[in-house]
Amino acid sequence: MGDDMVRLRIRVRGRVQGVGFRPHVHGLARRLGLTGWVLNDPQGVLIEVQGIATTAFLAALTGEAPPLARIDAVEPEAVDADPAEVGFAIRHSEATGAVATGIGPDATVCPACLAELFDPADRRYRYAFLNCTHCGPRYTITRRLPYDRPQTAMAGFPLCPDCRAEYEDPADRRFHAQPVACPACGPRLSHPPEIILAALRGGLIVAIKGLGGFHLACDATRADAVERLRRVKQRNGKPFALMVANTPSAERHVRIDEDERALLEGVARPIVLLRRRPDGPALAPDIAPGLAWLGVMLPYTPLHYLLFHEAAGRPDATGWLGVPQELTLVMTSANPGGEPLAIGNAEARQRLAGIADLIVDHDRDIVVRADDSVVRKLGGAPAFLRRGRGHVPEPIRLARPVPPILAVGGHLKATICVTRGDEAFLSQHLGDLDNASTLGFLEETVEHLLHVLGVAPAAVAHDLHPDFHSTRFAERTGLPAVPVQHHHAHVAAVMAEHRVDGPALGLALDGFGLGEGGGSWGGEMLLVEGALAERLGHLAPLAQPGGDVAARQPWRMAAAALVRMGRAEEIVPRFGGHGPAEGVRRMIERGINAPLTSSCGRWFDAACGLLGIRSLAGFEGEAPMALESLVRRPQVAAGAWRIDGTQLDLTPLLERLLSARDASEGAELFHGTLAAALLDWTLPQLRARGLRRVVLSGGCMMNAVLAETLAAGFQDAGIDALLPRLAPANDGGLSLGQAWAASFAL
Repeated sequence: MGDDMVRLRIRVRGRVQGVGFRPHVHGLARRLGLTGWVLNDPQGVLIEVQGIATTAFLAALTGEAPPLARIDAVEPEAVDADPAEVGFAIRHSEATGAVATGIGPDATVCPACLAELFDPADRRYRYAFLNCTHCGPRYTITRRLPYDRPQTAMAGFPLCPDCRAEYEDPADRRFHAQPVACPACGPRLSHPPEIILAALRGGLIVAIKGLGGFHLACDATRADAVERLRRVKQRNGKPFALMVANTPSAERHVRIDEDERALLEGVARPIVLLRRRPDGPALAPDIAPGLAWLGVMLPYTPLHYLLFHEAAGRPDATGWLGVPQELTLVMTSANPGGEPLAIGNAEARQRLAGIADLIVDHDRDIVVRADDSVVRKLGGAPAFLRRGRGHVPEPIRLARPVPPILAVGGHLKATICVTRGDEAFLSQHLGDLDNASTLGFLEETVEHLLHVLGVAPAAVAHDLHPDFHSTRFAERTGLPAVPVQHHHAHVAAVMAEHRVDGPALGLALDGFGLGEGGGSWGGEMLLVEGALAERLGHLAPLAQPGGDVAARQPWRMAAAALVRMGRAEEIVPRFGGHGPAEGVRRMIERGINAPLTSSCGRWFDAACGLLGIRSLAGFEGEAPMALESLVRRPQVAAGAWRIDGTQLDLTPLLERLLSARDASEGAELFHGTLAAALLDWTLPQLRARGLRRVVLSGGCMMNAVLAETLAAGFQDAGIDALLPRLAPANDGGLSLGQAWAASFAL
């Protein structure tokens, strides 16, 4: 061996399994004339290389990494050379030891696979399950690590000779691609695309098995189909997501800037919330009633593409994907009645009977349920409204390593979080924990995420509310339990993702969370440091006549506001059409079944009720979403708030709304004045403590008008405003905050 001959053992950590990393290593070694081997193990990828070009190898290892890889660390060490070694090999994975790696999220079809999909001469022409090392299913088909075919839902599909040859050929892009398949050996679809498209165009509702579960699809231009889907799915007023063939097709319906284009076309393919074009092609009115935004996504499975290909007349090659296509589909989660997504074939036939006219399934199992992710551009950067397929289980990097913690979130929009070292793994959206099916999904997700990450938690963090099902689940684990107050968790979640390890002042603005002493909180100014949260102030309390029912009936909160203004006599004339208006007045005035709340969300509801925007709401947040949709330019009603010690009173603002010319003026006054009032309330507290940043959190921060106006106001005052981005601002981010807060208590 020459003097420059070196042998290195290299540990690579990060998202390096299921992304073509071993073929990448193999190709580099062969190109540089190096010998050795590479394998997957629970820590990530382990490599030994020997030769005179090891320095070039290390540079190219990261510089030319596969597109889906995320390299967190490359740790080389010199070892003894092997003078007899010949060639470079991919060795079988090792499955022993503590797991410290992860599996990547599912990724959309890559350009090379799309070219095959629409090439009549290719053996995978119009095959609904093609993929390669750079695309296709990952997390939703993985049972355990290391990521190898026998550990996935592809275990029952032996490779045919042609696929085996590709899998074993270092020069092929399917070299060691675990889900590789073709029509001869892979999964099969129950119905061909032409039958599915005919059903959709005929006004039928079609259940389509995807990556993380079934979708319910229909033609978005058919008012009858969309109305029936809303009715049979019990969707109330929630908006439906749309799927279109490409960005030019989306631009027929919505306005898209370059940042939003990048979100739409990225490998994760989330639903992106985009502003509707008033002059766009007609859609069924029940798609997103009364809202200025549409949720839009692009195809991400081969079957999705095949439906649009069929509608386009089966053109050859991929040129048709660059021009607008007319087909526009509603594509919504197949979870009737708020239950978890249907994933099994038999389960779909049972649960979707009476909803779907046609059920399209296939014989590849879905291992992990995962809803589509939902994002929007907020303050110049993306922010999650729901974290799911395409992003889970991508870790959120923390400021420091923490003990292994399981956090189980709250009650609504539940998620769980698992920590491992300096990583926090936030689960996919689970839903509201108000039925047995969703509770089962919670337990299923906890078991799978702990298993696949190889984590044995030292403690479980949960909400302070003793009656939440998540709290009861935490208590049943037998682990040391760490309760975390709801709004402390909201602020801590933003601190965790921004890697803030010191004290911070936070505004937590949401609908409901149990406060210290049993109060109903939701408009809080907190000083958060580690495991401690001090309540510095809150919004003035409003009565909630009827308790929780007031969150779905904004007119009740408007009635509470009228009583606060001294105008109780106006309740019956304004809201007498709702029957119990006089009874609600008496409840508020006598303090019977009308608990007080500091909730910012309930102030929003009161504004909506007074402006006549929504007297009744079909789902939480519907009325404030409609209020936001009316805003074009926020306006400030000077002096329309009071600061009474630690309380911010918005009663003068609601009085001002009563004289607004119309609902649009009222919406603009409410948003602009609320932001100005919050700034006036918060800035003195920041300055008194010498703090230069504020944390904005809670479900109200999903309101882009409020979040962006607040952030801009703080910036003008020289304060850095931290917004939720990697975890949802609403209760979907609670588990991350619980885990981070609990880490200081262990």
